[in-house]
Amino acid sequence: MEKGNTARVLVPFIQGMKEAGADIDLIYAKKMNIKGCIGEFHCWREKIGECIFRDDMDDLYPLLKQSDIFVIATPVYIPLPGEMQDLINRLCPLLDPTLEFRNGRTRIRFRKDVNISKIVLVGTSGWWEIQNLDTILRIAEEIALDASVEFTGAILRPHSSLMTQENEKTREVYDSLRAVGRQLIAEGKMDRNLLKTISQPLVTREEYFGLED
Repeated sequence: MEKGNTARVLVPFIQGMKEAGADIDLIYAKKMNIKGCIGEFHCWREKIGECIFRDDMDDLYPLLKQSDIFVIATPVYIPLPGEMQDLINRLCPLLDPTLEFRNGRTRIRFRKDVNISKIVLVGTSGWWEIQNLDTILRIAEEIALDASVEFTGAILRPHSSLMTQENEKTREVYDSLRAVGRQLIAEGKMDRNLLKTISQPLVTREEYFGLED
């Protein structure tokens, strides 16, 4: 977790955020004891805002409530690692059960005691093409839409295992990660050109697969 492909992308991004003055709580879903949501909606019907389960989410809910930005950092599985999916499903107590119909879709909002106003995705993939990240991008965008907060953008790094290489392109990616971290905190946004630099191909497709003409 601390040394994997996602961490290689996340760490410089966090470094940039800290340089701009942010306080960061880094939580590893895999280290947490989180039960899977069973869809009883106890947190909406019986005791609003209170999950029926007692586990490590009890410690996470207060941190999430006081946070301004929620960063989801994940590799692509099919589509998400199980622990990350369980954590996302268990966000339900933070959401107000009042349904709204906007732009052709049923939506809700975070409860008034939840400070989160922005959601950011940090996604990594082992496949060469960036399109492999489309599914987790849609998930993060939908979470923001459902909670009625801003989706500030996505840091997407395909063939992320190549970030271990020391060359001009990887150095450019690392510098851009720190830069967008600083910008997110200082300006509340992330420059599209920097995001493109982070996602740029590190090698050609032919080089990645060892193909020859």
